[in-house]
Parts: sequence; structure tokens; C-alpha cells
Amino acid sequence: MSDEGERVNSLVSLLKRRGIIFPAFSIHGGVAGLFDYGPVGARLLRKVQNQWREHWISKGNIVEIDSPTITPESVLKASGHVDAFNDHASECRSCNAIFRSDHLIESHHTNPDSLDSEELGMIISNNGIKCPSCGEQQWHQPRPMNLMFPTRIGATGGGRAAYMRPETAQGMFVTFPMIQRHFRNRLPFGAIQVGKGYRNEISPRQGMIRQREFNMAELEYFIDPEAVFENDLSNWNDTRFQFIPDPKGGDSETIEMMISDALDSNIIRHPVVAKFMAETYDFIVSIGADPSKIRFRQHESDEMAHYATDCWDLEMFGSYGWIECVGIAHRGCYDLEAHELATNSNELRAWREFSKPIEVEKMVASPISSIVGPTFRERAKDVGDALMSLDEMPTSFPFNLLLDDGTSVSIEENMVEVKQIHDMIRGEWFIPHVVEPAFGLDRIIWHLLDHGYEITEKEGEEYLILHLSENVAPYELVVLPLFEKDGMSEIAHQIRTKLISLSGINAYYDGSKSIGRRYARADEIGVPWAITIDYTTIEDGTITVRRRDDQSQIRISHDDLIQYVSTNSLNTLF
Repeated sequence: MSDEGERVNSLVSLLKRRGIIFPAFSIHGGVAGLFDYGPVGARLLRKVQNQWREHWISKGNIVEIDSPTITPESVLKASGHVDAFNDHASECRSCNAIFRSDHLIESHHTNPDSLDSEELGMIISNNGIKCPSCGEQQWHQPRPMNLMFPTRIGATGGGRAAYMRPETAQGMFVTFPMIQRHFRNRLPFGAIQVGKGYRNEISPRQGMIRQREFNMAELEYFIDPEAVFENDLSNWNDTRFQFIPDPKGGDSETIEMMISDALDSNIIRHPVVAKFMAETYDFIVSIGADPSKIRFRQHESDEMAHYATDCWDLEMFGSYGWIECVGIAHRGCYDLEAHELATNSNELRAWREFSKPIEVEKMVASPISSIVGPTFRERAKDVGDALMSLDEMPTSFPFNLLLDDGTSVSIEENMVEVKQIHDMIRGEWFIPHVVEPAFGLDRIIWHLLDHGYEITEKEGEEYLILHLSENVAPYELVVLPLFEKDGMSEIAHQIRTKLISLSGINAYYDGSKSIGRRYARADEIGVPWAITIDYTTIEDGTITVRRRDDQSQIRISHDDLIQYVSTNSLNTLF
């Protein structure tokens, strides 16, 4: 096994042993692609989620919503998931094992995601690719398999067809009218959602990189496509980003440049996309990722969704190579338009005020109220509105008039008067465009652990440390009595109580086994600071503060400790 493989196994073993992340349902044999976050891991996940929320909500025009994970089929039919959310599967004729076709040919094609069934089958056949399970070369033709988990809403055997959501985005698109009202109809604005997504992966692999149930976080930012955006990117003038722009165009090498230069040179094609790329980078670094292991890769033309005008992946480098962890896409008006067409709704639009009203002369089909009213009664207003909104004037009677609810009525010649009117047009309705950063939180957390994992040596034995950022470390401090006697444990509990009374501070007590072993346990789960109470504490009230990353120590009074912790300035002591 390679050194990197041994390191991954060591990290996975640590995560399982220390209650961070481990395969789910293991006592029942386990299920590929499903993982548990244990007592320590759940705190890490929650802190990453909360940091993500605060990062975006602090922008001022972004709010959080929470939609159901069960989604009616009609929603995902409109979005295209029912028909096109597929991966190709190859089944071995010999042992019936099933694998993702693109995974089988990764070393034989640069972009296997772009290939159809026939192309995939040809590459598998021409290269004599063997079944990873039995070693035979007998394959059925690759076939598309939908990745969604189907279910039903309602009584067993009946009810409404539905799926477990493959993404959180659709919940934000279908609630657009409510979100727009919240912002008083003033673009731009956005909504975020954090939660579970479900994809019935054909062959999950690489641990947390590809799962069947996963934690995701998405932002849908709604904009006017005709608005002029002058985003200030000066905050990143001292940051050089790694880009792989337009690989299909020949620029497959990584280049380094400022985000503003990439926008000015049209490598990044929209200023809002550029701003979200920079903000996303800031978030990933703020939670402890290694900046040298972050890059942005632009989607190739045959990789990008047909409706997208630009799409970038933030990739993180770790034990599995470069892995996509965030996708940032300019989705155009595809999503809102798809739901509008599917529902005949007119609520998924925004109003654009003209800088100057436009004066026009136009022909209208004006309803004659004395006839239309008695004829259509409660529907008279709908009929009148539909007549006035006709783009083409009727040339013969009777004719069928389509109403907003999808029904039609017959209009006689005596019901309408065609006339020319003078009008002032002050604005227009349009479908907003969307820029979407979508985060795979489990993949990001894996890379935080991977980047922060250090195998070192102490007193001739292997010593393991997780260098997690204080922003996301499951616990900020551990309080340790040197011995659980002579009043030291009582003082330790008192100090812990004071620490956890400070807003946002997570501290725990550990008095089991030797002090060295307790330091080691804290280092293994990424606790940045250890506070030790000893006999000197009893004499003069001072305690030992130990820093995880370099093992250095300093003594201060426990009153000073509370002051430094409350101002997040413990590092200034060293």
C-alpha cells in the first residue's frame, strides 16, 4: 500500500475510533454510501453549517428557508430531474456486479461524463476493461439509471408519486414568490438552505466523497439580467487564485491571477459569479482549508448544463486528488421558467421599472361590460383581463379566448370593441436569472480533516493531531485536572462552568487516565486549547494553557483565562 493509502487508512481509523465519522449501520453489515457523524463529528458538522449560514446571511440581502426533503414528482419533472438525472451503469454478465460506466473508463477518457451509452460501451469494449469484482470482460451495454429515491405521499399502494430530494435548490425556486415579497420585490436577493440530499449512487466509493445521503448547502441568488453589477472586488487584490479556465478551449493548465483580472479578461463571464467565487474561497479558508490546495476549474462546454452561461467548480486537493466540493453556476432563467411553464403560473416573475416611461399607441380588444358582465358573471373580470392582454386583435367571430386558469370561453362580436388607445408603459415583467453556489458539506469536512491530519512522533511513539480551525473545532477547550483529588477536579469543573457560560464556547472536562493520554485524546479530535489545573493552581490560582498546534504552554491566572477566552485572544499569550 502507498504511503498516501496508509495515511488515509490511519485517518479513517481515527475518525471511527474517536466518534467523528464512520460507516452507518455497521452492526447490521453496513450500507455503502451512508455514514454516521458521531458525538464529536456531529459538533463539527453543526459548526461548519452554522459558519456557512452566518457567512451568507451577513451579506444583508440573503435569507434562510427550510423546505421538505420529500418532493412531489411534478416539481422534479418540471426541473428535469425525472427525465435527465441519470448516471450510466455497466453490469457484468458474469457476476452481475454493477458499476458506474464513467468510473470504469476514467483512465481512458478525459471527460467520461459527456459520453452517451454507445460511446461508453465502445470504450469499455475497445480497451478490454475488466470487471473489478470478478476480472471478466463480459459487459451488458451501459444504460442510464435515474439516481433519485422514489417514494409516495399518502396511503400504502396509492397516494402521490414523489422523490427524496436530490438537491435543496427546487425548494427555493418554488417559494420564489414568498421570498420576493419578503424583499419588497427588490432584486437582487437570495435564499439559502442547508440540509440533506439523496442520490441513489450506482457504486459509492472514496468514503465521504460520494454518498447516498449527504449534507448540502445551497444559495440561489436572483438577479435582473439587464442590471449593471459593479461588484467591488478590491478585498481580494492581495489574493491570487488558482484557475483552470475553459479546459475545452485549450487552456487546461492552472494559472494564477486576481479575481478582478479574471473578470476583466472575461475568463469569468459575469461579475456576480466572480463575487461568489471570491466569497466562497473566503469561506473555505475561514474554516481551516489549506489555500494552496484550493482551485477553481471552469466547466467544459459539453460538461456544463445546456442552460448555464458559466459554471465553475471549487476543487480541493486531498488524499483522493482534486475533488469538486462547490459548484458555482450562472443558471440563467431556466429554473423559474421551467416551473412557470409546468404550472401556468405568473408568480415567478419580477417587475423592472423603466428609467423613463414609454409612450405608445396600441390597439386593444376592450370588453363591453354590459354584455360581458351578465354573460360571464363571476368570471367577467378574468374575461376582461384576458381580452385586454391579447397581443393580436380578433379578425373573426366567435373565437375562443384562453383564460389564465387554462380554460377557454367563446367571445361573440357584440362582446368586444377593438379600439386604439394611448398608453404609458412604465415597466415590464421578466423572469429573473439565478446564480447558484452549491456546497457539498461532507466533502468539505473530509478535506478539512485531511488537510489538518498530522502523523508525528512523541517519545518514540506515533502521535496523531487534527489541526482544525478554532472556527469549526468541535470543542474550543478541554479542562483537565492533573489528578482527580485534593480539590483539583472541583476547580476544573468550576472553570469549565465559567467557560461554557461565555457565548459560543464549547469546553469539556476530562479526568480519566494520565495527563499525557488526555492531551493526546484532545489533540486527536482537534481541540485547540487545553487548560490544566494542578497543585500550583490550588496555591496561587494560576492554570496551564497548552496550545495544540505547537504543544507550547504558559501559566496565567484563571481570571485572566476567562478574559482572554471571551475576547478570542488566547493566541496573543504565546
